[in-house]
Amino acid sequence: MATTEQPPSGAQHPRDDAELAEFGYKPELKRTLGNFHTFAAGISYISILTGTFQLFYFGYGSGGPAYWWSWPMVFVGQFMVALCFAELAARYPVAGSVYNWSKKIGNPHLGWLAGWMMLIASIVSIAAVALAYQLTLPQISDVFQIVGDGTGTYDVATNAVILAAVLILFTTLVNAFGVKLMATINTAGVFIELVATVVLIVLFAVHITRGPQVVMETNGTGEGYGGAGYLGAFLVASLASAYVMYGFDTAASLGEESLDPTRNAPRAIIRAIIASFVLGGLILLLALMSVSSLKGEKLSTDGLQYVVLDVLGPTAGKAMLWCVLIAVTVCALAVHTAAIRLAFAMARDNNLPASTLLAKVSPRFQTPVLPAVIIGILALAILVVNIRQPQIFTVVTSIGIIMIYLAYLGVTGPMLWARLRGTWQPAGDGRFSLGRWGLLVNIVAVVWGAGMTLNLIWPRASVYNAAEPFHWYLRWGAVLFVGVIAGGGFAYYWFVQRHRTGVLAEHRLEVAETESETGTTPPAPPTPPAPPVASPAAD
Repeated sequence: MATTEQPPSGAQHPRDDAELAEFGYKPELKRTLGNFHTFAAGISYISILTGTFQLFYFGYGSGGPAYWWSWPMVFVGQFMVALCFAELAARYPVAGSVYNWSKKIGNPHLGWLAGWMMLIASIVSIAAVALAYQLTLPQISDVFQIVGDGTGTYDVATNAVILAAVLILFTTLVNAFGVKLMATINTAGVFIELVATVVLIVLFAVHITRGPQVVMETNGTGEGYGGAGYLGAFLVASLASAYVMYGFDTAASLGEESLDPTRNAPRAIIRAIIASFVLGGLILLLALMSVSSLKGEKLSTDGLQYVVLDVLGPTAGKAMLWCVLIAVTVCALAVHTAAIRLAFAMARDNNLPASTLLAKVSPRFQTPVLPAVIIGILALAILVVNIRQPQIFTVVTSIGIIMIYLAYLGVTGPMLWARLRGTWQPAGDGRFSLGRWGLLVNIVAVVWGAGMTLNLIWPRASVYNAAEPFHWYLRWGAVLFVGVIAGGGFAYYWFVQRHRTGVLAEHRLEVAETESETGTTPPAPPTPPAPPVASPAAD
């Protein structure tokens, strides 16, 4: 009787590197990540505790308790995107997922733009996540308010930068020392975060003081939106949920460092967003049901940190805030990791300045070290803006989220076009596929992405210039800055970088070597056009 040998647990699957051949890449990164590691990467980027604790105050202040309904609304839309990504991850589990997916199913130009938007957004997100230390640490102890006593004009903003800088230095060092250390810290942090989340849900549940009908109350937040009424307030408040539920593609971006990624990455993407929806939704609902009072300003200024201390008391409350701190730490670590893989993927194609250096893989740590350092430095530089201009930093942070939604559209849009043309071929061999539901799911994902991008970028004073001083460029900052970043970046690519693009020789798959090892012939790697004359196909 013939038998099929299965690789031992933790061993590399024979097919793990097969998909890289379609891009002309040779395997270089170290495969050590298992199923839970990839799940942890996705869920730590979303980060239930980080997002809910960082943005509850904004959602509640803008839409009252009824803002809770934006959580399931955003989940449905983003789940459609996640399903599309899961299908892509089963087919193309490569580093820099969004960039390579857009390039493969769209074209190199669209791929570059999607990658560029995602890279800039990720760097901004590192800084934005790191600032969440300020929302938590001073609530634990006044010792962490290093600058002044928190009442000065710039005390909070400056202190936030100092605390955030410490976190970014930590994530830079961890990522520079290799994926194994990152995965170990990230997995431990995610485990603690999940346990703490469940404990917090139980503790809130035993302290409830009102029923779930609380989510029908608006607290009069619909006033001041003219004919839009509460819908206007709700669309603003929904940004608090939209700012949380993304980053699940990180599980696929670590595909070149994962075992059996074509099966593990799709599962990790779907599990991460579902777990985040269920646990995060329960935290928000039970917080509203258990807080002692829905009156006063604390809920719309201090947010969930206030609710935890109010419901659980100082001792248990501060213990829970330490868990929130761990969640913020692993979230920043995951965002930094994803940005590094994206920079490496683009540099490997000679699509960034100094690509040869950025794409160099450390022989000792088997990870790209230079991108870890440069991305850390850039995130630190962005932080400086927050010291004297926290309103501008809010605009920059919002721009980062908008660019992520645009980058996602740069994948789901071409994927829909490929489906309509009949050229999309999902992975076979029993791997994840949407089957006949693919077209409907993809349509909803594109419509959702376009609608939420418009909602995010709309120049509302309540979002982009809520406090004095009032300036037109703050209110229109998102529109202007996204236009400059997208337009300026693509102009650089079109006139300079695209004439150099092509897999760098040191990262290119050698056909002869592959044939001798496997007996098969992979697709020929793309050959970069000879500068300075542009290839007609590139135009």
